[in-house]
Amino acid sequence: MAEKEIGEVFSYYSKIGVAAVKLNSSLKVGDKIKIRGGTTDFEQIISSMQIEHNKVSSAKKGDDLGIKVIDRVRPGDKIYKL
Repeated sequence: MAEKEIGEVFSYYSKIGVAAVKLNSSLKVGDKIKIRGGTTDFEQIISSMQIEHNKVSSAKKGDDLGIKVIDRVRPGDKIYKL
């Protein structure tokens, strides 16, 4: 399956396991993503997203949002939609 880069991590909140992401494409709950960087490489299904502390089911290009992640991520890690 082709990977399409859809965003980049700009911050990570380890206590709550959330990545702050800047999107350059759309994303919705249920999408399968891959997060990859220097020491990061895992896939997951989007289970929860928030914009400004409000739960959302989808986000569009240009949005900054929080995504619940299953592993540690780092600023600069790239996000791909699978």
